Amino acid sequence: MIRQYSRADKEQLTALLRRNIPEYFHPGELKDYDEYLDLHLEKYFVYEVENDILGCGGINYSDDRQTARLSWDIVHPKHHRKGIGKKLLEHRVSLLKSDPDLRQIAVRTTQHAYKFYEQNGFTLVRTEKDFWAKGFDLYFMHMPVLSF
Repeated sequence: MIRQYSRADKEQLTALLRRNIPEYFHPGELKDYDEYLDLHLEKYFVYEVENDILGCGGINYSDDRQTARLSWDIVHPKHHRKGIGKKLLEHRVSLLKSDPDLRQIAVRTTQHAYKFYEQNGFTLVRTEKDFWAKGFDLYFMHMPVLSF
């Protein structure tokens, strides 16, 4: 089931991020994620099965609300390639499609995950080496809302 994030989920989500270090996230991102959950999330969802959170992902908006950015997509490593990430992505895209002011969806990811977004309709706009940390490059991607 996909549901809205609750503060009570924070410990499980932090553990989920830790399970994806160092393959998908740099250890230094733990602090950033903690700050995001406390101060910067706008819409955040969890994928839960029998009280275990197996994935999560958020949405943040630009100031003019014409761009939505997917934020902090994380899936338990034992459940990669089982459709959880895709379900979370589809859930958020479905919500975003109903926003008449939205023009594009963006995602900032790494070389380790960009193929997932590419396979789901996102186009690579630019890259920046070692953006997140050494060995973790920025892959900035977007999808026009009209392409859904």
